[in-house]
Amino acid sequence: MHSILDVNNHQVNVPPIVLAVEHLHISHAAQVLVEDLNFKLHAGETIAIVGESGSGKSISSLAILGLLSSDLQVTGSVSLNGQNILGLSPEQHRHIRGQKIAMIFQEPMTALNPLHRVEKIVGESLLLQGWSKAKTRQRVIELLNDVGIPDAEDKLRRYPHELSGGQRQRVMIAMALALDPDILIADEPTTALDVTLQAQILNLLKSLQQQRNMAMILISHDLNLVKRYAEHVIVMNRGQVVEQGNVQEIFEQPKQAYTKNLLDHDFGVAIDVSQTQTLIELRQLGVKFPVKQGLLNRIKNYVVAVEALDLTVAEGESIGIVGESGSGKSSLALAIARLIESDGEIMLNQHAINQLSEKQLRPLRREFQIVFQDPFSSLNPRLNVEQTIGEGLALQHLSANEIAQRIDEALQKVELASSFKQRYPHELSGGQRQRVALARALVLRPKLLILDEPTSALDRTTQKAIVKLLRRLQQEFNMSYLFISHDLHVVKALCQKVLVLRHAKVMEFQDTADLFVRPKTDYTRKLIEASQY
Repeated sequence: MHSILDVNNHQVNVPPIVLAVEHLHISHAAQVLVEDLNFKLHAGETIAIVGESGSGKSISSLAILGLLSSDLQVTGSVSLNGQNILGLSPEQHRHIRGQKIAMIFQEPMTALNPLHRVEKIVGESLLLQGWSKAKTRQRVIELLNDVGIPDAEDKLRRYPHELSGGQRQRVMIAMALALDPDILIADEPTTALDVTLQAQILNLLKSLQQQRNMAMILISHDLNLVKRYAEHVIVMNRGQVVEQGNVQEIFEQPKQAYTKNLLDHDFGVAIDVSQTQTLIELRQLGVKFPVKQGLLNRIKNYVVAVEALDLTVAEGESIGIVGESGSGKSSLALAIARLIESDGEIMLNQHAINQLSEKQLRPLRREFQIVFQDPFSSLNPRLNVEQTIGEGLALQHLSANEIAQRIDEALQKVELASSFKQRYPHELSGGQRQRVALARALVLRPKLLILDEPTSALDRTTQKAIVKLLRRLQQEFNMSYLFISHDLHVVKALCQKVLVLRHAKVMEFQDTADLFVRPKTDYTRKLIEASQY
């Protein structure tokens, strides 16, 4: 802590600068990725870097950590406690990562090693520092308690896939904090989480930051979300800093149209749908998973994922399914798509599809398709866009000419040029990958589209574009949607009715307009309040 004089010549204590980024410039061949980024980060302070996908947010943080590939040209300076760390060797950087600067990533399921248990994931860096196993185990339990994981000792032997989304994110925070870093970089730490968990995780990060006097760089595409958690905001677009200043300035007097657009939460309104005939009807549909124990792996109990419910979806109607993580939303979607077993009846155009064998069901599968949350993991990395979209058509006994025509038509529907056909998933942006996943489903001309969190990992502009696209397709082809989301802004813009789930039970089901004005339960009221950040 050092002192400076304010305008009235009074001494003011200012926390020391822990990180100073000056004229950071990143390029690849002739393409500029980040141009002239400058900021100073003080101890205990939070700076938010905000912008759309491809704006240069994440690549800037990777440059600070020395994690960029060698074919990128990086100039400028990054001073950590007065020392320029930009030109350090990989060996020297290893002493900084984790100990001085740590990072938590957007998607914990891909960032956590699926082959390691929680104890090893969190404690690995401590063991590498020469800690004993017993001391490491004790420290891991302390860290898990610090990040709010209940029954911490019980979680030590769990693998990442055995944890909920919120628990995985907390494990990743514990892993990042293991060596007590001075600076924590949080790259989109809440995009895949529901609104209640988002607030919990960000509140947790804020309290841990205050306890440890840790500086934080919060990277997000959501300007409204950083309002409560940062003191200073840097707004980036296509590698350039559009504007920067304290939070109050940016929110109350944004100077640039780009910043105003990021602050805009208006997604439009759902289209009017006149009641038509029923497309799909669920009768006492329930999902439960067996709990197996003992040497013979016998079923000892059941975990109820969805309690028996009734639901009717009309042709051309969109129904939103909302609720926190673990409420049963995705289990319901997978059950309707016949990807997991369920009890009860699923009537699709008078076909009781829950009673059909897989062979009998196959000809009907084209009538209902599912689009998943993360297109990067649901698209085959070995298939290009043309092969991905055309895969389902290969079973339709169509000619090569007809297949090519249908692929072009599907690309046109999702507003992608036919030049994308030869690209692979890794060559596409998040929004483009989601459009390809949509095209793959639409090419079979389904009557029902099940969308499981299709916009949660996308920036606001891309979300708006996808919602606008879905509205147009719904109107044009009289398509029905079951739209699963934790983002109530998106649900409001697309769905005529909303089903609210909590702990596998239906809390309420009513018209979207009525639900937002007159929610029937306290739980729904809390969800709506949490989304009004």
